[in-house]
Amino acid sequence: MARALPKEEEAFEPETPDFTIVTGLSGAGRSEVANALEDLGYFVVDNLPPSLMPKMVELAVVPGQEIKHIALVVDVRGGTYFDQVSEALRDLARRGIEYRIVFLTASDDVLIRRFEATKRKHPLADRVLDGISKERAVLESLREAADLVIDTSNMTVHELRDRVVASFSAQSREERMQTTVVSFGYKHGLPLDSDMVLDIRFLPNPYWIDDLRPLPGTDRRIRDYVMGQAETTDFMKRLDTLLDGVVPGFLHEGKRYLTIAIGCTGGRHRSVVLAEAIAESLRRRGLNVAVRHRDLERE
Repeated sequence: MARALPKEEEAFEPETPDFTIVTGLSGAGRSEVANALEDLGYFVVDNLPPSLMPKMVELAVVPGQEIKHIALVVDVRGGTYFDQVSEALRDLARRGIEYRIVFLTASDDVLIRRFEATKRKHPLADRVLDGISKERAVLESLREAADLVIDTSNMTVHELRDRVVASFSAQSREERMQTTVVSFGYKHGLPLDSDMVLDIRFLPNPYWIDDLRPLPGTDRRIRDYVMGQAETTDFMKRLDTLLDGVVPGFLHEGKRYLTIAIGCTGGRHRSVVLAEAIAESLRRRGLNVAVRHRDLERE
């Protein structure tokens, strides 16, 4: 005869755990992201063979010791196991387990410098550049499937941790995107992790005014100059119309992360002012918004 379950066991309905897959290029900051998530209360497993992901689901919902937040670091160190990632993710989907993928990337030259600084060997090749090229190819499908792509090329360790905290500490409402607005300078290159890029180099440039040139875009005088231009007023009106259309669409599709990049020539004046203005416009729409001025301190 089957044993009757005690009342408390009958009533037990395990909550679906929150799964985050951390992956990306070697040297791009996976370990730092894992450490930051651990500080936020995540149960972090590094270099777990993908075939064991479903097992983590079972362990996470054991009565009395449910794990609510799990982060799995998956990368090419898994060797042949890495080929099983796609199947493991399909298995999670079949079980009704929602997950997000965070992908860490950086430019080739930055990754090479990081490998040289640590004297580490790339896991896929003797020559670091060859290894980076192979790794990009292997990880391409995961990058395309990622919910959040973070380009760490111009980030310090502290900035990366701040980005993780900003993205994961306010995820109580699934329908609310974590939005990041980034100002940048085109002469320093495009941000690789952006969903939308807005080019505002057509706006009048305070750089050409002697009294304003030395000031940062965070200075009130720069803000007053940029926001006082008729071109800026017209641009913001048109952008508000665009945001009225795309933001509800992103929310409806369940997008968790949105990165909007605003670029001017040097990234110190116009883009800084507009990034702050756009962030405020998004906050009025009820979004959780962080602002990052990538090139504000660069010449």
